[in-house]
Amino acid sequence: MSVLGGKNILLGVTAGIAAYKTASLVRLFIKAGANVKVVMTPASKDFVTPLTLSTLSQNPVYSTFFDKSEDEDEEWNSHVELGLWADYMVIAPATANTLSKMGNGTCDNLLLATYLSAKCKVFFAPTMDLDMYKHPSTQNSIKKLQGFGNIFIPPSTGFLASGLEGEGRMAEPEDIVSFIENEIVKGLPLYKKKVLITAGPTYEAIDPVRFIGNHSSGKMGFELAKTAASLGAEVYLIAGPSNEIVETSAIERINVVSAEDMYNVAHTYFKNVDIAILSAAVADYKPKIVFDQKLKKSEDSLTIELVKTQDILASLGKEKSHQFLVGFALETNNEIENAKLKLNKKNLDLIVLNSLKDKGAGFKTTTNKVTLIDKFEKISEFSLKSKAKVAADIFNEILNTINA
Repeated sequence: MSVLGGKNILLGVTAGIAAYKTASLVRLFIKAGANVKVVMTPASKDFVTPLTLSTLSQNPVYSTFFDKSEDEDEEWNSHVELGLWADYMVIAPATANTLSKMGNGTCDNLLLATYLSAKCKVFFAPTMDLDMYKHPSTQNSIKKLQGFGNIFIPPSTGFLASGLEGEGRMAEPEDIVSFIENEIVKGLPLYKKKVLITAGPTYEAIDPVRFIGNHSSGKMGFELAKTAASLGAEVYLIAGPSNEIVETSAIERINVVSAEDMYNVAHTYFKNVDIAILSAAVADYKPKIVFDQKLKKSEDSLTIELVKTQDILASLGKEKSHQFLVGFALETNNEIENAKLKLNKKNLDLIVLNSLKDKGAGFKTTTNKVTLIDKFEKISEFSLKSKAKVAADIFNEILNTINA
């Protein structure tokens, strides 16, 4: 999921030939999970139709202060409400005319009134011919807008509508989205931090067909990974067998099968991360002997000797230097006492306690109910909520501790 997921983006479209690219831009914002509304200058409708952008954004398109309804009553389009609705405003394409008006506070259309009302970050992507772009007045407008805190998306170089070749082409829609995502990430609390997360079950082979496993779906670990990425982190997700998916390049997924696989990969990445959260349901035991051939059902009973797997969490606790280490404890009795023992024994900074006694918590559910215990044994209890919100609670606790 993109950092734009769930965000409100107000796209301002002005009368440049590059306005035709805004159809692709709207689609990309929607694909990233954003909510999109479009404000057009009246002249921009000569280059792309409001119907196109309305259909793609799934919202009405605004271009005038008043819209006439079928009964001829005029409906007011509030520039103030539009400006306050937006988490980010993007003006693309931004013509030389609009840049000059933005810089000087000219307010002669709905888009400019909305820009002056917006309290969010404003991105602008210029489009114009080479000589217009190089003209001192245009460069002065760009510098002035940057001085106001607006964020400049540089144009690209290539063939222009005039037939000339040079600087002035509006950045491609894919590049605009990437630019905005990267700019947002820079301001997030886990920017330039690396987070390691383990998720899902492990499967311990008995023979080529059968294994010892558990009912973990990996949902909690995947939500933790998504939350870490949304906070700006570079995430390494070590996943046991799971049907869960990730859709962002900020998460590097490393698939493993057995506890030994997970142990080796976790140790490979651990030394270079800032935060490690081990939420995987790792098998405590594995068969001592793994059979090369499928076992035949020939006897009434079968005895399989099990041996302990390596304790990933405890081993990382011994190696810990600068890392903030988080473990999970799934308990069925004496929950708090057992969680505290695990917290101290394994040298953790935080432990997340689940109880199978709590309805709606545990494996394969979309909800969870947790209790957080920090290294000073401070206990924080949370109500039943979605695993996405539980992941947010866990990271809030981590950030509060790190920044204290």
